[in-house]
Amino acid sequence: MAATEEEDPVGEEGGTDSPRSPGGGNGDASSFGPRVVTIIKSETGFGFNVRGQVSEGGQLRSINGELYAPMQHISAVLAGGAAEKSGVRKGDKILEVNGINVEGATHKQVVDQIRSVGDKLTLTVISVPTQVVEHVETSDDSSGQSVIDYSERRSLPITIPDYQTVEKNSEHFVVFNIYMAGRHLCSRRYREFSCLHSKLKQEFIDFSFPKLPSKWPFQLSDQQLDARRRGLEQYLEKVCAVRVIADSNSVQEFLASRDVDSANQSQTDVELKILMPDRSLLVITIRRSSTTETVYQNVLQKLNMPREISEYFALFEMEEYNFARKLQKTEFPHNLYIQNYNTTTATCILLRRWFFSPAIEKKLCFNEQALNFLYWQAVDEVSRGLVQPKSRMIELKSFQDADKKSEYMDLVRQFDGYGRVVFPHCPCDSRKSGNVIAIVGWDCFKLQACKDDGTAESQIIDFQWEDIKNFEKDDEGVSFNFDYQRDDSRKPRTIRICTPYFTFMHECFEQVKREMKLRQEV
Repeated sequence: MAATEEEDPVGEEGGTDSPRSPGGGNGDASSFGPRVVTIIKSETGFGFNVRGQVSEGGQLRSINGELYAPMQHISAVLAGGAAEKSGVRKGDKILEVNGINVEGATHKQVVDQIRSVGDKLTLTVISVPTQVVEHVETSDDSSGQSVIDYSERRSLPITIPDYQTVEKNSEHFVVFNIYMAGRHLCSRRYREFSCLHSKLKQEFIDFSFPKLPSKWPFQLSDQQLDARRRGLEQYLEKVCAVRVIADSNSVQEFLASRDVDSANQSQTDVELKILMPDRSLLVITIRRSSTTETVYQNVLQKLNMPREISEYFALFEMEEYNFARKLQKTEFPHNLYIQNYNTTTATCILLRRWFFSPAIEKKLCFNEQALNFLYWQAVDEVSRGLVQPKSRMIELKSFQDADKKSEYMDLVRQFDGYGRVVFPHCPCDSRKSGNVIAIVGWDCFKLQACKDDGTAESQIIDFQWEDIKNFEKDDEGVSFNFDYQRDDSRKPRTIRICTPYFTFMHECFEQVKREMKLRQEV
């Protein structure tokens, strides 16, 4: 007799070896043996649904040639979510949760076990062939609860102030103009809103979406069009207020892709605000599709910054935990600017220093513009606690009050934390429990132990740059890996840091090595 099934969300790291010898890591997609995956909870939760029997026990069944009691399975994986990034696949059977065998367990028991772990979850899962997954899903008519976290909300100033009639390919139709904080994003037809609504309902099955204004087969009057405009505006306001939905690919593509009324919408001129180190705003006009490299050239031109100085600054994006990430050359700053809009700051795009060598900084301080930018960034980092003046805070403040920028820089350069990039806490394979805080500095690379919530602990391991023999970014594994060797008599050891900022960490390593090579050549 088939068991009734339920569904629920899950998420995070842990786990011990399965009695049937699971492999470590994410495993090979072509292998269906047990494997261990670690999931770190993101703002959208763990990013997957669990479905399975509500009663305990059950008849043993063969899975990939092994006998198992009934297990809960992954019925859905959120695209781009924490589970997908960790290698969890739709249809995976859950054998263990944080080292505890859950064969034959009820749906509630497994979900409760998952929810009890906090922000880090370890699962031992078994993948099954695609045809088996499809068979399970088509024969399963049960429903379940959401794994996606809809609780985080924000108020975005998204409006549809007007509409217009456009002509394209001899066709006349109405488009509604969508704005964010007074900035035009795009223009969309009603049928595009309808398509978005259908997509979102399929992606976020259990969310109660607001009603979309009704479709009308006849030509609308001005009064009816304005009523539709207001209805669409209210719809977008409510949908975009839920962060996980607003940040989904469907909504972002809807707000950022090409306009219906222009084949060259990507060439539209837009304004972009960039926060300078002295907290002033630089406003430039760019093409909507301009890359980071193009935007930076516009910034340099407006600032009239000399070329010999420009190579030591770059554009960054302010992210969570007040962490500034250097933008890649091929990214689109205006898209980030729109997506990350909030009411507490004018922009998420920043101009910041991009070097580690104290010798480079001393040389730059002879230029008034560079000195001004470096000084104000240093003041900001001291105020945010990233630099620790300790007993010399009064002395440092006196230089600031007297506007003695050179003296301020000479002093702040001596303090712990200055000129370093401190990454948000993340898992690392060198720690069985807890996380690490990675710190890139000119003197060395550090890994500081911390708890799962980022609370720093006392243990710090220093890696001298000459001991780091090799480093690489793993796009598939979403990690940064490096080999170090302290003693020539021993083999190099590899450390794997599981951070979403693996590309930026790789850039930091490359920059330090580049500057050290230049110093040796000089």
